[in-house]
Amino acid sequence: MPNLSNCFKKHVLRNFIIICIIIIFTIVTILFMNKWNLVPKKYFSAKDFDIKTIYSSVDFDDDDIDDYSDFLLGARKDAENHPTYISKYYADSYPPDNEGVCTDVIWRAFKNAGYSLRDMVDNDIKEHPSDYPNIEYRDKNIDFRRVNNLRVFFSRYATSLTLDYTDIKEWQPGDIVFLNDNHVGMISDRRNDKGYTYIIHNGGQPNREEDVITNYKITGHYRFDASKIDAKILVSFK
Repeated sequence: MPNLSNCFKKHVLRNFIIICIIIIFTIVTILFMNKWNLVPKKYFSAKDFDIKTIYSSVDFDDDDIDDYSDFLLGARKDAENHPTYISKYYADSYPPDNEGVCTDVIWRAFKNAGYSLRDMVDNDIKEHPSDYPNIEYRDKNIDFRRVNNLRVFFSRYATSLTLDYTDIKEWQPGDIVFLNDNHVGMISDRRNDKGYTYIIHNGGQPNREEDVITNYKITGHYRFDASKIDAKILVSFK
């Protein structure tokens, strides 16, 4: 006759183990989702912190949307499209919409405002080759998709702003931000509960619009104001 006491103990132990496994799995899942910003979070706007949103005085593509808003919408469109992170050379310059890297967020944002960032960068490299030390041979198809080249271009033609993300009023939608030595993104109009802005970027992560500004070393922060730039520098996207 089976020992009922032993059977009961085994049953309790088995249930305890199952419960522990479920708890551990749940914790690991939550940690994983938090790491990749997959847990839905409440986000805030500039208005919640009495910050005045800055709009561009320029509407380059005459669509009744100012440049900064167009930049933001273009970057968000890319984020929502969620292109697969693929870094390779394209003979016709532009990757298909379902592929891209961090720099593709930027030229697509500029395209949404009517600018051809590819041609503007290429023209500047042609005019100032010594300012682009990383380029051995100029190549219009790829130069605008390299972080260091964009850093040089924006340092010349955009307004340089604070690197201090805690100075929350100075971070505005459509700003370009360089992160670490080899990454670039665009500032969102979403903010966390401290007022720190989200970043729209492509590093191959599941969520492309994230509350991650504190995770990086900020190495550049720029605002592209076409009204302050010689018109000959600006090229329309065709």
